[in-house]
Amino acid sequence: MNSLELEFFVRVARMGSISRAALAVGMEQSTMTRHIARLERQVGVRLFHRSGRGVELTSAGVLLLQEAQSVADALARARQVAGGLGPHGPARLVVAAQPTLAQRGLPAIVRALRARFPRMQINLREGLGNQVVGWLASGEVDLALLYVPKEPGLVEVDVLMHEPLYLVSPPAAPGERGTVPGTGAEAEVTQQQVLRQPLILPSTAHGLRAIAEAMAQRCGLPLQVMIESDGSSAVTRQLVRAGLGSTLLPLAAVADEVARGEMRAQRIVQPDIVRDIALATARNRPPPLAHWEMQQVIRQAMGVLVCQGLWPGVDQMAAAAG
Repeated sequence: MNSLELEFFVRVARMGSISRAALAVGMEQSTMTRHIARLERQVGVRLFHRSGRGVELTSAGVLLLQEAQSVADALARARQVAGGLGPHGPARLVVAAQPTLAQRGLPAIVRALRARFPRMQINLREGLGNQVVGWLASGEVDLALLYVPKEPGLVEVDVLMHEPLYLVSPPAAPGERGTVPGTGAEAEVTQQQVLRQPLILPSTAHGLRAIAEAMAQRCGLPLQVMIESDGSSAVTRQLVRAGLGSTLLPLAAVADEVARGEMRAQRIVQPDIVRDIALATARNRPPPLAHWEMQQVIRQAMGVLVCQGLWPGVDQMAAAAG
């Protein structure tokens, strides 16, 4: 067990609710639930009785609370000392993001962090998902904005928003009706229709490929991958514009090309295909100084982008309480 999980345990016990405890620290209820479940697995006993009204400590939970409270109190005192040493947050913060997330989110995030911590130096890095996770695990990066991997493994994630995927295709032929997202029936496409398209996708190591393969398995149809394109989405978008196939991307990655008529984008439905965007830290390393406050600043900055319609394809943030 680690000190963070003990702190969460104390908070849930005191508030009598996983959802209220999650809301208090600015994370999703599902994330808080995973922390509590992991702690219960480690100690080998149930710590809470769960009901529709909230949670109550078991007899084992009561015993653990006595020790966990002393740990939480010691950590709170340590944070107060650290806060006195560094009232302006860490001197330097390294933030990484996957390409589309960097393009859409980092300017607003940096602006918000600079406003709150004006003396903090911010270093930005861009990389693919597996690179970003590796940087977090090695300590090269403090925080990361990424698409939640299928197996989070080394990272702890706080989900910020749910982003649907689109079928991105070459522009409509002359005489065809437009496919501007959100206008008309042509702005949507079923999973079965997606699987009939010649696709340009990353290799199997990439999350988008795994999503496409899972979709094909559900529908009982073959995946027609004509070209494999690894790396950032820039080359893939060029191949689509050249008419060599279609791909799967979030609307935020292609909104400008769609607006110029260089591509068309159709939201995948029946059911929707959605990826989670999260703020991630390493599980094997302590969070940066003032982490909770930075988490709130980042969540608020992302929420403003969504509310102002500046994150195409996303119409609401993930609720902090699940």
